[in-house]
Amino acid sequence: MNPIDELRAARPAHLGDRPVDERTRAAELAQAMAVPRRTRRRRKAVRPVLGLAALAAGATAVAVVVAGNTAPPPQRQAPLAGPSVSATPRKVTLSARDVLLAAAEKAGRQPDRTGDWWHTTAVSRHVYPAVKGGYLVEDRQRIEAWTPRATGGDQWSREQTLGARPAGEADRAAWEQAGSPTKIDVIVPGKKLAPMSLSTASREPVTGHSPLVDGDKVFWLGRNVTMKDLRGLPDEPGKLKKWLLDSYDGHSTESSSVKMSSDAWLFAVSVGLIVDMPVTPQVRGAAFRMLAGLDSVKVVQDVTDAEGRTGTAAAIEEGDAKTGLRESRLIFDETTGQALGRESVVVEPRGAQAGLEPGTVWSSEALLEAGWTDVSPKR
Repeated sequence: MNPIDELRAARPAHLGDRPVDERTRAAELAQAMAVPRRTRRRRKAVRPVLGLAALAAGATAVAVVVAGNTAPPPQRQAPLAGPSVSATPRKVTLSARDVLLAAAEKAGRQPDRTGDWWHTTAVSRHVYPAVKGGYLVEDRQRIEAWTPRATGGDQWSREQTLGARPAGEADRAAWEQAGSPTKIDVIVPGKKLAPMSLSTASREPVTGHSPLVDGDKVFWLGRNVTMKDLRGLPDEPGKLKKWLLDSYDGHSTESSSVKMSSDAWLFAVSVGLIVDMPVTPQVRGAAFRMLAGLDSVKVVQDVTDAEGRTGTAAAIEEGDAKTGLRESRLIFDETTGQALGRESVVVEPRGAQAGLEPGTVWSSEALLEAGWTDVSPKR
């Protein structure tokens, strides 16, 4: 299957089958992870799960700074200095487990309010190499979604293409040297396809809606779930883990032909739960505690997301020798336990990341807003 077919297969069910410019599909991949799946539409593609990955296992805390579209490979911190007469306090580095447990405590204390609609706003980004000029191009899309609390209604979405732009300062310089084109041909790595053409111009938002899957399914969490299912999830990490693993069959979230470890699968599903879904604060806290108990999950500190916000990331490695290795990250505010978004960082470029440098933030989703509202999207 080529990448365009993979992107088409990953399109969220509630957005329907209306024609869509191919270049917008990459921005929809993260949302496709969360929406319920219609059984009549068989999906075979494997799409990237935004947010996390780890180069090292265990409870070692690692410092990484993400600037622009690159994230330098993780390095171990130098040992803390010995006793000194200086009054300057030493920085204390917590273990990954301690950081995630602290986030769980903060997340669990958030107020729990409900309304008529669960509303989220996010900006998705995907990076492609330009055909000419040797620079990277970032394609961006703003996506709003409204999910009704009541059964029998419609899900609504509003999408806006924000326009392509050079991914970083060096890329901007190369783009300007190429004449600052407003139409940029980019490569879809990993497959022999004709280049896609991206425009630097933004477009007007497009609003659409469609009925809930089966009349009551609102999200995908290893299986299609109702709002009642989400609001009734176990708030104890062991029970939540068992509930989720009941849907695990040894393969990835999108394809039965691609193997995935239970830790990586739990991580992928839990990121959707934490970032996208209207679970209770206690369940969100339980999800953080569950991640803290996975040996393959680490913490990456001082991460700057695509919106310029500084946060902390839980991370795990995914992929293989054929598709390449990626570091999938869940970025959150350590002081509040609030999710900021997710991103996928290239570790060993192959497949869809072929030609990208290690450390490149290949795709990302920055969460701008998530919460309940009584304001209808029809207004």
